[in-house]
Amino acid sequence: MAAESAAEDYPHEIDEQLTSFDSSVTAVNSMLEKLLSMSRNDLLQKLDPLEQAKLDLMSVYTLNSLFWMYLVTQGINPREHGIKQELERIRTYMNRVKEITDKRKAARLDKGAASRFLRNALYDPEDKESRKTNEHACTHRRRQKHYCFLPSVTGDN
Repeated sequence: MAAESAAEDYPHEIDEQLTSFDSSVTAVNSMLEKLLSMSRNDLLQKLDPLEQAKLDLMSVYTLNSLFWMYLVTQGINPREHGIKQELERIRTYMNRVKEITDKRKAARLDKGAASRFLRNALYDPEDKESRKTNEHACTHRRRQKHYCFLPSVTGDN
């Protein structure tokens, strides 16, 4: 009889939403059990500093989000509570970590490859012929123990 009265205490239109909420709470509970079953020191030793920061931020954000939900269930407007500023502060740090991660993933400039690319893109066949003549003369002078300095390929003098 108690089960019947509990079933009639809420509108039946929200059955699907309550079922979804219940499965979400169960999923969060199982994730928290996994996280809490490991020693924090053991977990942090396996991670690099950036991953440690991500874990800490995720943990703090999760706890503050759960507190937000708790305030809602108690009838308190969380937008007027200090939790809103705390969540915004955590999001700021999360964005910083994301920027650092994106910078790590960004393509790096290979200066040697870039200079070869530019040199070949700006190739001038006439310039190559004059350079070969200079290199041949320079090789001949080296044999005679003289030094020869050619202008650099990039145009630096």
